[in-house]
Amino acid sequence: MFLKKSSSKESKSAIKNIVTLNAYTDKSYIFKNDSFQTLNKLSYNTSNFITSYVSNKDIISTTIQLSRSIPQEDIADILEIKAYEELGLDQASDYIISSTEIENGGEERDFHLFVAEPEILDKLYLPIKQETKYIDLIIPAPLLYKTLYKKEILNDSGTHCFMYFTQHDAFVTFYKNGEYLYSKSIEFSLEQMYEKYCEIVGEQVDKKEFFSILETEGLKATNSDYQQNFMKIFGEIFITINDIIIYTKRAFQLETIDHMFIGSVQGPIIGLDEYSQNYLGLQSADLNFDYNGQSVNNDEWYTDQLQYLMLLSSLDYMEDESSIVNLTMFPRAPSFMNRASGQFIIATLTAIAAGLAYPLVYLIGSYANDAKIYALTIQNNELTAETNKYKKILSDKKQKISVLDKEIAKLSDIYQGKTNTLTAIYDKKVNYRLKSGTFHTIADELNKFGVHVDMMYSQNDTLWLSLVSSNDRKFTELIKYISDNHFDELNQIDIEIIQKDQESNYYKGLLKVDLR
Repeated sequence: MFLKKSSSKESKSAIKNIVTLNAYTDKSYIFKNDSFQTLNKLSYNTSNFITSYVSNKDIISTTIQLSRSIPQEDIADILEIKAYEELGLDQASDYIISSTEIENGGEERDFHLFVAEPEILDKLYLPIKQETKYIDLIIPAPLLYKTLYKKEILNDSGTHCFMYFTQHDAFVTFYKNGEYLYSKSIEFSLEQMYEKYCEIVGEQVDKKEFFSILETEGLKATNSDYQQNFMKIFGEIFITINDIIIYTKRAFQLETIDHMFIGSVQGPIIGLDEYSQNYLGLQSADLNFDYNGQSVNNDEWYTDQLQYLMLLSSLDYMEDESSIVNLTMFPRAPSFMNRASGQFIIATLTAIAAGLAYPLVYLIGSYANDAKIYALTIQNNELTAETNKYKKILSDKKQKISVLDKEIAKLSDIYQGKTNTLTAIYDKKVNYRLKSGTFHTIADELNKFGVHVDMMYSQNDTLWLSLVSSNDRKFTELIKYISDNHFDELNQIDIEIIQKDQESNYYKGLLKVDLR
């Protein structure tokens, strides 16, 4: 299911607050009157804009290339088809798919594609939806950093690497010149770090103590056991990060990573930026930005950076919905006037009012006529006026029917155009003959008969081959073999001329093959 962008100016004008929520930890914040504070309980309030994110490990992403000749109205359908093909998605399942285009100026259009399974989103967000009734925006976690460049918190030049640890996911994200490039989850979430630590020491340590020391002392823990084991764990982490950096530089032809930012949902890990700089040789800093310049005030000593990024992304989304990938399955209901049920009720009440109006008018007119001297001429004039009124109504109705008939014909033409486009796409997918396979088969059969090619040319389904052989009989044997074994694939095969090169004593011939 490819999500379409939609907007409602009426609903946006009613928004007064922004609520950001972490569905993995049930932690929520509300932005109200320039203050960003903890929200203890979610509730249904149409003046709240609800935003959340889905972890990198819970989505599938890829890059798709499409020809610029494809009409814009067909892009969504083709991207959905490509997603199922290239990601090997289950054809029997319905996925949530959204995309954002990469501005490259090349011959083809590039799109970042993000896919989520509805079952995962239901598990995360249905309990929340029961309280809020809707969720306006669900952003893939790697795309949250985009707002740092839009708000000019970070300079949009160079290549940046972001490493963020949450309770249930840890993911590396790369941006180049302010645009998303690539992301990868690693098996070192905070929960997995704790399990790894217990495995190293061979016993179950107190979880509260573990996270307290990690949060307050980090890699410079005063307890030597903690300090040494933390170094072992983060040694493994940075080996994995280094492998990802090497792959990303090679895959995207990057010369260097200009800056690395490292953070966690619990707060900066002391000594981690210094460890990163020494191990990876990259300029590193805590992933902990100053948002006061964005008129965002908060009293906590540390707030999960993804909460801030959700807030800023929500502001970007309300300015331009097309700039943000949205995977929500739970949009807010349209206003009463825009609902089908609301329009039906309004139309019904209007019809009832119109139906009652005429009898009342007629009754009053009837009593007024009785009060007169019952002149037959006056009654006749009134009846004539009524007749003309209905004739005019019938004429108006006929005009409206004519307009609707034209609109139906226009929509039928549009539907037929869509049908033809999808049929053409299906035909290309199912029946398109890959020329590479044909060339491979020809090459094998030429080698089998000791015949060589010094020139080859194709046009549509016709192929010309300039053949060279030491014996002209090999041409005949080759043609006979192809005719016998591929008669159902050919319309015609013929060798137009065969001549002997006097200098080299080789025979040359021009073979023409018409494919069906």
